[in-house]
Amino acid sequence: MDLKGKVALITGGGTGLGTAIAQRFVKEGAKICISGRRKEKLEQVAKTLPKGSVVVCQGDVTKEADVKRMVETTVKFGGKLDVLVNNAAHDVKGNITDLAPDDWRMVIDINLTGPFLMMREVLPLMIKTKGGSIINIASLGGTRCLPVCPAYCTSKAGLIMLTQQAALDYGKYQIRVNAVCPGGIDTVLLDEMILPLAEKLKTNKQGGLDYFSKDVPLRRVSRPEEITGIISYLASDESTFMTGSALLIDGGAAIVDVSGAAVSSVLG
Repeated sequence: MDLKGKVALITGGGTGLGTAIAQRFVKEGAKICISGRRKEKLEQVAKTLPKGSVVVCQGDVTKEADVKRMVETTVKFGGKLDVLVNNAAHDVKGNITDLAPDDWRMVIDINLTGPFLMMREVLPLMIKTKGGSIINIASLGGTRCLPVCPAYCTSKAGLIMLTQQAALDYGKYQIRVNAVCPGGIDTVLLDEMILPLAEKLKTNKQGGLDYFSKDVPLRRVSRPEEITGIISYLASDESTFMTGSALLIDGGAAIVDVSGAAVSSVLG
């Protein structure tokens, strides 16, 4: 994909998929702002990228003042804002009866309210420039249940609906809004499920990953860089007639009955 001349803001850019997106966008010619709550992580990523291609903005997507500052930092750095990637995410594992209300609220705030606040700040800019692309990182868990993830799955399902609502309301301004729905990605976020699973199975992390993905047609989870191609496509001018979509990148999990019952039985 060719992202030359594009300016993008990527939330959750300091780790995992966010870092892979940042690297891909810069490789393809974009200037980017990466945001997140941990400044040291953002700075570590920035050091791996060419000078002048990236700016760092520490902030929390659940705080309106921080959201405003992220957008202002991006525009000051790049002169405009063409692409928003809502990637920041959080999860707290536990069944509904075990999940503390504060943990529920935190997951919903970061995964759903955060993208709402980001879009609310970015959309007026994109209206003025007569176009743009917003890419919301949802999940396979937004389309079906995953074991012990009630808050996460609920938030990602809401994010898919928010994506479609924005696509409907802002398409007249040539603003495209799409969601990407990965299955399991080998990141710290997935480790929060895999490591307890591996411990209960008396195996190592790889054994946990193998068990987790044993019913997935490709028999594995993805690497972060395997997800970035479709995100880059949605950011580019190759996808100018695409909006309101929720694209599954899940190794085929959605085409079979992968309900997570086996994992759920182990984790209780």
